[in-house]
Amino acid sequence: MMRLPFLPPLNRPIRDWSGQTIWIIGASSGIGAALAQALLQRNAKVILSARRVDRLNAIAGTNPNAHVLSFDATNQGEWNNASADLLARFQYIDLVIFCAAKYQPERSWDVDANDAATTIKINLESVYQGLQSVLPPMLRRGSGGIAILASVAGYVGLPNASVYGPSKAALINLSELLYSDLHKKNINVYLVNPGFVQTELTSKNDFDMPALQTPEQAAQAILEGIANGDFEIHFPKRFTLGLKLFQILPYRWRFALIRRFVLV
Repeated sequence: MMRLPFLPPLNRPIRDWSGQTIWIIGASSGIGAALAQALLQRNAKVILSARRVDRLNAIAGTNPNAHVLSFDATNQGEWNNASADLLARFQYIDLVIFCAAKYQPERSWDVDANDAATTIKINLESVYQGLQSVLPPMLRRGSGGIAILASVAGYVGLPNASVYGPSKAALINLSELLYSDLHKKNINVYLVNPGFVQTELTSKNDFDMPALQTPEQAAQAILEGIANGDFEIHFPKRFTLGLKLFQILPYRWRFALIRRFVLV
């Protein structure tokens, strides 16, 4: 979103990635993989993390700036070990990007409690576990950044996102309070709210996805938002701005529109 020229950016803009050390959680596919490739092309040092080490190795290739660190982001002990390993190797991390996610399209009456717990653990709890490991070194150093990949699914309660949507809504709330806590401590916080992006997760949808983008387009939008110093990075605007308007409608109107255009 364009920023008024007389207002300062909410974060410190980052335009030169050379020498920056970036840790991407959930880098084995989708937006995380595209971000890793885009940042490596910009000469950043990129740590690629996920559980699928073969995928990570394929993305890293022979690039000397790529470092593969496979671990389970839902395990606090593994988070602590991974963080300690990286700090010993790189001394500090400039930006941690949380991309790991699970999605299952389902109506409320189809939700299985155990599956819901797994989704919440991956989408939400893993971020808290990561923050416990990565925030203390950033606070001691007095610099760094946190980027959280939420979703426009967190804007409004919509059918078929019965667990995914609430987990992303929680990430939006978390990002807002993190910014309030960390801005004065010189730590950037970015909230990323993509629309539909062509990934393994959205391939499960059996409906037309408006304004569908590629992971590469998503990565470009995220890097542009960071370069602008934005707090919320949402895209594509032709889709997300409409949802933002939808978000402020009175419930009576909102529910009527959902029944008319979504519940088909």
